[in-house]
Amino acid sequence: QVPLVESGGGLVQAGGSLRLSCAASERTFNNAAMGWFRQAPGQEREFVARISWNGASTSYGDSVKGRFTISRDNAKNTVDLQMHSLKPEDTAVYACAAGTRYGLGSTHHYDYTYWGQGTQVTVSS
Repeated sequence: QVPLVESGGGLVQAGGSLRLSCAASERTFNNAAMGWFRQAPGQEREFVARISWNGASTSYGDSVKGRFTISRDNAKNTVDLQMHSLKPEDTAVYACAAGTRYGLGSTHHYDYTYWGQGTQVTVSS
């Protein structure tokens, strides 16, 4: 069973919105801190957002702060990323990741154990 599967990516015009969703197996998701990262061609993987195991704590990368919101539904084993006011520079493959049990989450990709395949987000100008 694939531990994490993202959905919701696509093509959107600048200024538009998209909502990404990440579905996890219960074993992967249960009490795990979760994160979203993105990677554009030729660029380093970039931290986007993270959420603690109980949803009480979140943080965002500087480039998305105030525009993106991360949330989780522990009953459904999902974590979402709501993106507003999208810019062409938001174009990337977005991937969700599962980290430490009962953790706050991390801004560092190497702190995450399980990763999804990613979903493409393309923002046209």
